[in-house]
Amino acid sequence: MNARFFLDTNILVYSFDENSTAKARQASKLVRTAVETGKGVVSYQVVQEFLNVAMKRFASPMSAPEAAQYVTAILRPLWTVHSSPALFGEALRICDEHRLAWYDSLIVSAALESECEILYSEDLQHGRRFGSLQIQNPFQ
Repeated sequence: MNARFFLDTNILVYSFDENSTAKARQASKLVRTAVETGKGVVSYQVVQEFLNVAMKRFASPMSAPEAAQYVTAILRPLWTVHSSPALFGEALRICDEHRLAWYDSLIVSAALESECEILYSEDLQHGRRFGSLQIQNPFQ
């Protein structure tokens, strides 16, 4: 994997999924590759969504200290896209032009802003392109 790639929230969540070992294994591999190569990217939105799920909806929810440790070790090195008026403007354009839901538009906009070639997500259409960005469902 030589190109920069973006991890949607569901990839991080699946890396903790005890009920789907195949998805957990694939998601964990992507997260590990993202951190080890420095080519993986997440946005402020992914961090917020992941923490909300991890601390409330996991079978064994993360405690605040566990979540802080995960942010420091895993998310902080990947977290390169922050909220900005430009990001929102581009997301609104994408939302309108491509008829995507708002939060999906923010994810696509963040991946484009960070010049990623791949957006790993289970939630968007596998193979769909947004300019040089391609959606890939790693679980297919």
